[in-house]
Amino acid sequence: NCCWRTAQKSQLLLLLLLQSSASSMSAENTTEDLQEVTLAAILPLTNTDYAWSWPRVAPALYQAVGKVNADPWLLPGLKLRLVHGSSENRDGFCSDSMAPLVAVDLKLSHDPWAFIGPGCDYSSSPVARFTTHWEVPMVTAGARAIGFEPYAAVTNTGPTHKKLGEFGISIQDTFGWRQHVMLIFSDNKDSNDDRQCYFAVEGLYTVLGTRNITIRDHLIEADINYRAMVQEIREKGRVVYLCCPWDILRTLMVQLWKEGVELEEYVFFFIDLFAEGLGAQGPVRPWYRGDQDDYAARQAFRSVKVLTYLEPQNPEYRHFVETLKSDAKKMFNFTIKDSLYNLIAGGFYDGVMLYSQALNESLSEQRGLGPRPGRLQRPRHDVVTRRMWNRTFPGVMGVVEMDKFGDRQIDFALWDMTDIDSGEFQVVCVYNSSVRQLVMLTGRSFQWPGGSPPPDVPECGFKNDKPACLARRGVVSLLLFSGTVSMLQMVAIVICFLKLESELAAQLWRVFWDDVHMSNLDKVLKRTCSRLTMSLKGSNYGSLMTMEGNFQIYTKTGYYKGNLAAIKYINKKRIELTRKVLFELKHMRDVQNEHLTRFIGACIDPPNMCIITEYCPRGSLQDLMESDSIALDWMFRYSLINDIVKGMAFLHNSVIVSHGNLKSSNCVVDSRFVLKITDYGLESLRTSSCPEDVHAFYARQTAPPPCGTQKGDVYSFGVILQEVALLRGVFYLDTQTLTPKEIIRVIIQGGAPPLRPSLCFHSHSEELGALMHRCWSEEPSERPDFSTIKILLRKQHRGYGSNILDNLLSRMEQYANNLEELVEERTQAYHEEKRKAEALLYQILPLVAEQLKRGETVQAEAFDSVTIYFSDIVGFTALSAESTPLQVVTLLNDLYTCFDAIIDNFDVYKVETIGDAYMVVSGLPVRNGKLHAREVARMSLALLDAVKSFRIQHRPNQQLKLRIGIHSGPVCAGVVGLKMPRYCLFGDTVNTASRMESNGEALKIHVSEATRQVLQEFSCFHLQLRGEIEVKGKGRMRTYWLLGEDNATN
Repeated sequence: NCCWRTAQKSQLLLLLLLQSSASSMSAENTTEDLQEVTLAAILPLTNTDYAWSWPRVAPALYQAVGKVNADPWLLPGLKLRLVHGSSENRDGFCSDSMAPLVAVDLKLSHDPWAFIGPGCDYSSSPVARFTTHWEVPMVTAGARAIGFEPYAAVTNTGPTHKKLGEFGISIQDTFGWRQHVMLIFSDNKDSNDDRQCYFAVEGLYTVLGTRNITIRDHLIEADINYRAMVQEIREKGRVVYLCCPWDILRTLMVQLWKEGVELEEYVFFFIDLFAEGLGAQGPVRPWYRGDQDDYAARQAFRSVKVLTYLEPQNPEYRHFVETLKSDAKKMFNFTIKDSLYNLIAGGFYDGVMLYSQALNESLSEQRGLGPRPGRLQRPRHDVVTRRMWNRTFPGVMGVVEMDKFGDRQIDFALWDMTDIDSGEFQVVCVYNSSVRQLVMLTGRSFQWPGGSPPPDVPECGFKNDKPACLARRGVVSLLLFSGTVSMLQMVAIVICFLKLESELAAQLWRVFWDDVHMSNLDKVLKRTCSRLTMSLKGSNYGSLMTMEGNFQIYTKTGYYKGNLAAIKYINKKRIELTRKVLFELKHMRDVQNEHLTRFIGACIDPPNMCIITEYCPRGSLQDLMESDSIALDWMFRYSLINDIVKGMAFLHNSVIVSHGNLKSSNCVVDSRFVLKITDYGLESLRTSSCPEDVHAFYARQTAPPPCGTQKGDVYSFGVILQEVALLRGVFYLDTQTLTPKEIIRVIIQGGAPPLRPSLCFHSHSEELGALMHRCWSEEPSERPDFSTIKILLRKQHRGYGSNILDNLLSRMEQYANNLEELVEERTQAYHEEKRKAEALLYQILPLVAEQLKRGETVQAEAFDSVTIYFSDIVGFTALSAESTPLQVVTLLNDLYTCFDAIIDNFDVYKVETIGDAYMVVSGLPVRNGKLHAREVARMSLALLDAVKSFRIQHRPNQQLKLRIGIHSGPVCAGVVGLKMPRYCLFGDTVNTASRMESNGEALKIHVSEATRQVLQEFSCFHLQLRGEIEVKGKGRMRTYWLLGEDNATN
């Protein structure tokens, strides 16, 4: 198909001559000139791999235009004219940057009534935005992707992926697959790929997603791991849609077969919309390669169904295709083969016919509103578009049915392996998009490997975790192991009993007084700040006081096995080791938690009967609150409160059940600032009844609930919570001054409302105050348990940790993790910004940029022969004086953006722009022999041509007058300055080129004798002698006008 390109120009010229002749003949048969309706087609010019390329579609468009112009009843007084612009880039691929530029050029040059195309999705999107903004209809048979509905000007007369999604819905409904589906696709994300598989799967994903179907997707990476893909299919899918190259599908299916996957439980719908892998002649065996894997592939492909477009069978389409082939051969010397690609050409043909009918109806309605002299006015785009949507008409591919969104209803075919022995595929059923149903072909049926369609979800689920299956397996397991489990339970009970008796008899908790060495109080004072407020009179178990008074002393400590421990004497004369006491001592040894002081043991040797526990050197919670040297911020306070809650929650869920004497002095803090609860358990070693003569200072916290209950502990916690929140002591009352005994008496007597500590919402939140009220509620059942308190505190204090050290460690860990991610993101951003900066630097300072980056001195470089271009705008000073500064900036930005886009097509380097002056050079920084003069000459002609069609936004009727001068000769180039360095040119050549521009004329290219001599070597430029002129600083010089070039190319 390459030969048609060489004859392209001559054949296009012949086509234009034929059109001109036809137009002349038509004009002879009419009494008045016909008004032209221009249709602008934007399609790839040379790349025939696209179904919507110009050689494939142009014959169909010209057929449609000819048919419309030949019909006297269709568009009377008008004739269609077709113009074309290519959406390809230099590499021959669809370009999302080239297509909108071409659309703008066509809009400015021809002001078309409608746009035809583009076909590629990425090219169509920006053009659709432009046409919607311009209010010009856009008719295409490409642009298949989901997402064109918001563009009110777009009508699609070809297949779309939205219809593919509706086809998928019909398949799912027909076979009862309403729960789960898997999508696998490849996606080449390079700039030259239109991502056909991605957009096809997107159509399925979007439409299937409206049915509440669970969708799992998998992207096929460049380095394909087929084993991992097979495993993912096993875990996520039974009904699988695939879009990828045929070779990838075959390898995947062979891998499934080799790994022993039960393929009768799977179905794979392969998306090959144009049937490119199904072949045009002979048996359709897409699995066949003639290698050792053919057998495995044929067996595996029994589970594969292929989705394609349905080729029309009507006579009109057959005749259309034959005419299409003939015209393509004549016009482009291009051979069109029988394939589903021809559907696209038919779609464009129907699109022109649909637009013509809608335009005719709109003009008829417009004429009915009354006669209007002169040429017909173009109808509004929404009027024409509305008539193209939601209608039916006969087209070349059969009946064309447009839906309410401007998309054509397209039919599909579903292929299956109908002959298992030969492995041949045939169309089994077709999808009728008008009624949205699958229609089975006569004598054809699906060949399911398992005899019937597999379910979309396995019977026991993808992870074999469905309750029904688990129940069956559970019953079997129960029957098999129930006897064993029963015997094991009996053995375990016996072992536990024997172990328990052994532990009780061993008395592992027992400590002998001879092993305890009392510490020196002065040394302890120097090493620790632990203080405990105690009272002598009436002190119960747990009191370490030996002195009267309500003040703080240091707790007794001693060394046991080399470790410092807290020693609490027992207020009893003798202890009888009953079974109950033994159990309590064992429980104390067994119950361990980071928020409970560890029970080391007990000494029952009179008179030194005591309890030895873990020593916490930071003192009690009461000590911390009364200390002036420690600032208790809310993070610290919450950490301590949270530790109490955790410790009490654990204690309530243990065999000890409750504390019974919870208060701030029984909450101690270790060296890591972890709060621990002490003085719990060993109920038999306490006084047998609740204390009545306990110092009122602590009695406030244990009244009124009964001694040793969980609800009483909650009440005590509420009092501690108020103490921590206000830091004003226990049971703080802001309106009364009562002694501890008076407070107890008032609480015992009761009242409405009951006496409770005061709250201060300036010191804590309202939520925390509400929690306090709940904790000391008069009705015990209304008090929350510690599990609930933990949840409430977590909600109120999000962001705080469990204790200070853990909080800090957690924060550091989180910060480290975040820092790693941040460093990675910043590194990527740095590399990206570095790339952009270097790209900008290379544009400003070519070649020498690397030397500047290394801090080296840049040496100037001489160039023997270059060509320099200078231009400015004649009358720019007057235009600037009549315009606002913003309008001037907008004008120069629009103009130089246009210029910059043009010079990218030539081997030139833009030096600088100063005001309206524009300076370009060729031949440096990269030498190009003598081509520099040709490149600058061609660029000058292109810029001059562009400026003639350039429109000033605030003065659309004013023509910009560009004055150009070019000169060739030697120069010296280098970087000037260290701050804001610039790449500058020096030499007489620069001055002469500037004189050529200043002595030139508007809309002309002034050329020196030196440049003319170089251009004459190319024998393709038209130069006109201007004569000798007086040039300032140069004397008289012979100069020329550059008029054009023969055989100019793009």
